[in-house]
Amino acid sequence: MDVGFGTALLIVGLLLSVSAALSGVMRGTVLSISVLSVAAGIVLAATDAVTIDSGASSVVHTIELALVVTLFSDGLFVERELLRMHWTPAARAIVIAMPVTLVLLALFARVLFPDLTWAEAFLLGAVLCPTDPVVTSAVVTARRVPALVRHTLNLESGLNDGLALPFVLFFLVLASPGGNAGHEALKLLGESVAGAAIGVALAFLAGRLLPHLPRGGITPRYEGIYALGLGFAAFGIADVTIGNGLIAAFVAGIALGVAEHDIPDAFVEFNENVSTVLQAVTFFLFGALIVATGCDGNVWPLIAFIGFTLLIARPAAILAALAGSGLERRFKVFIAWFGPKGVASMLFALFVLNSDAPDRALIFDIASFVILSSIVAHGLTDTVGARWIERGESGINRPPAG
Repeated sequence: MDVGFGTALLIVGLLLSVSAALSGVMRGTVLSISVLSVAAGIVLAATDAVTIDSGASSVVHTIELALVVTLFSDGLFVERELLRMHWTPAARAIVIAMPVTLVLLALFARVLFPDLTWAEAFLLGAVLCPTDPVVTSAVVTARRVPALVRHTLNLESGLNDGLALPFVLFFLVLASPGGNAGHEALKLLGESVAGAAIGVALAFLAGRLLPHLPRGGITPRYEGIYALGLGFAAFGIADVTIGNGLIAAFVAGIALGVAEHDIPDAFVEFNENVSTVLQAVTFFLFGALIVATGCDGNVWPLIAFIGFTLLIARPAAILAALAGSGLERRFKVFIAWFGPKGVASMLFALFVLNSDAPDRALIFDIASFVILSSIVAHGLTDTVGARWIERGESGINRPPAG
């Protein structure tokens, strides 16, 4: 059946309530809200309890909203000191590993799926190159995981979500009939720079205004709302003018932390709560969409591509990018594995499905099952991985015997 407003609220309400009620049970296990949400979407769609239209503007806008809030929240989490002193690993992951991953995925996709043109193969690589540690929440929230590792994963994911969008749009133009690649490349570059500038300017202005607000400033209950409003405004100004809204939202989050040195915890907590709600809804929608679109291609090339994406492309690109960085090998291995596909790739895959690319359905199918596999694989290993690196830290910090 189609999902009406009442039915949608019923599903979302039950999903959030059950996830919250089981949070204590899931803590320290291989379960996570992302895995549960995707599973719920698949089960309800497979039993015809719900039907999701991939072309519906409400679906696209919900996923886009989740990505905006997630990016802004990620930016708020970036510690000033680490951003100043330990930006090199994240920069290497973005500048070197992301494009290398894109190219590796495109080349392998062209071999396994000959129906794809070169432009479509690179489009698929662009859809799948960003990462999303929301899936591995135990990693980015475990305080015994080294701060440098958490920071690298968080900063990488926030930046590569926004930076991947111009590549997706560029290759989408190339893959569509009659696209002008040169003009589009210059346009997208300008939008990225403008988005970053808008995010910085708006966040610094908002941060500097805080001490000068009348009658004691913001009351505690509105602190988080103030920050979230800034994130929305940054996206909106960039989107309606000449900027990249996703980049603007993430950069605004970082810049707000720099401008306002002692950001109240309510800023971060409120935005994290809103982000979690939207992400749960997004993962549910994505699970239902996978059932709705199905998969008509050959299964074995798809399995091979999934394995290559998760086990070879990302790890190889990260290990190459971090070579000579001075990081311990176990840190490199940890960062190399935890590069899950999430909200950004879902949104980009929907962009492709609703475009004029000749093989848009095939690209969406491949991307969907890669994202689904990543959610399961990384969602089931985040707690195990966090424990593994925590044990390593404990061993380092433990005083010698005797």
